Formats: sequence, C-alpha cells, structure tokens
Amino acid sequence: MPESPSSSAVARHPVQLQPMQVPKASDVLANDLRERILRNEFPSGTALPPERELVTQTRMSRTTVREALRILEVQGLVTIKTGRSGGAFVQQPGGDALATSVSLLIRGQQLRLTALLETREAIEPACASLAAKYRTDDDLAALDAANTAIGDLDLSLESFLQANVDWHLAVATASHNELLTGFMSALSHAIYTSTENKAFVDDDVRRTTYKAHKTITDAIKAGDSAAAMRRMTKHVHGYAEAVVQVEERTKIDLGES
Repeated sequence: MPESPSSSAVARHPVQLQPMQVPKASDVLANDLRERILRNEFPSGTALPPERELVTQTRMSRTTVREALRILEVQGLVTIKTGRSGGAFVQQPGGDALATSVSLLIRGQQLRLTALLETREAIEPACASLAAKYRTDDDLAALDAANTAIGDLDLSLESFLQANVDWHLAVATASHNELLTGFMSALSHAIYTSTENKAFVDDDVRRTTYKAHKTITDAIKAGDSAAAMRRMTKHVHGYAEAVVQVEERTKIDLGES
C-alpha cells in the first residue's frame, strides 16, 4: 500500500549559514552620531542631548549611551565636560585627530623605522614645495628658531631631536595643508622615538642637518617651490640611507631606546 503524503518524509535541503557578526549597540549609536557630526548636522560647539534624553530617545541603556560617547571622545569628535554645565560637546576633527590615529597605527603595527622613513620621503618634499608657496612670516620665524637650536652643538641629544622634530613640523605647518601636517606630526614623533640613541647622532650629523635645513629654509623663504622640493628630497633620502645603515648595525626597532 503506497504511503500517504502526510506520512511520507519531508525532503529537506541542506542549508549552510555563515557566522553573523552583530554590532554592539554602542557602536551603532556611535556610528549614527558620527555620521551626523560629519554631515555638520551638529555644528562644532553644539551640546548633544543629555544622557537621560539620549537613553529615552534611543531606548538604549545608560551604559550603552556612555560607551558610545566615549567612542566619539576617543575619535576626537566630542569633548566631555563634567559639572552642572557639563555634557558632550561636538568638535570637528582636526590635524591632532589624524596624528593620533596614525600614531596608533604606527605603534600598534610596530612598523619598522625603514617604513617610516620611506613614507617621509614620499610626503615631506611635497610639504616643502607647498611651504614655499604659502609660508607666512610666522612660519619662517618658526623654521629659523628650530634650526638655530639644531646648530647648537652643546644641545643635549633629547633637545637636538626635539628641535629637529620642531623644524620638520614647521615645514609641514607652513604648507597649510591639514592632512600633510597631521601625517608629518605622527611620522616625526615616531622617528624621534626610533632615533633617540647616540648611535644615530654625532657632531657631524648635527652640522650636516643644520646646513641641509638652512638650504631648504632659504628656498622656502625665496618662494622657490622646485628648489625646496629638490633639497628636501635630497635631505630626507640621505638621512634615511644613513639611519638604515646604523639600524642594521644596532638592530634598533621602533619604540626601543
């Protein structure tokens, strides 16, 4: 006797599902607020609704709301003030936010010094070229002050390296390009950390650095973009070659003193 339809086995096709990543509620809220801030729905200085109101509007827990605000604070999109007139206030991301993000990438990935120097070779000549076009009197004063310090052979290693960072940042600042300034800020401080060792710096290096900086500064003062780019290219390439030779001998890695 044939089986009735009701008693026959139901054919099932094998189904394979992939694991699903469900975002945290705090990430969802932070993403929504971030997009609104970047679309300028909340101009810089605007106070976001109080925690209690955000909890009511989003139907999320107070803990979730606080975590979302902390995410935005770390990203430099809000500043959180305490007290009676406190709260979360919107701020537009600036060069500092970019520099912080790049610095975290450099340290987190433990990038080697050679990678940092290659990146600087790609970026800094453009900074010098733009600086020759857009520099102000204040920019030129900053370049001169930093290089004067570099020329002092009695300066401590730490002070020399800081003056070197100051000069390179002054070139980037004189470009009046926020992206380049942010990248150079992160790169310069990372290179400072990597070369804070006497093996990298002696009196000859200081003299050579001072002279190279002066020729680049002179081109920037003269408004000669081509010369500024050419001289900066020669300077950073020569420095990179010298540092790599020392690094190969000493095996100094990023973050080690």
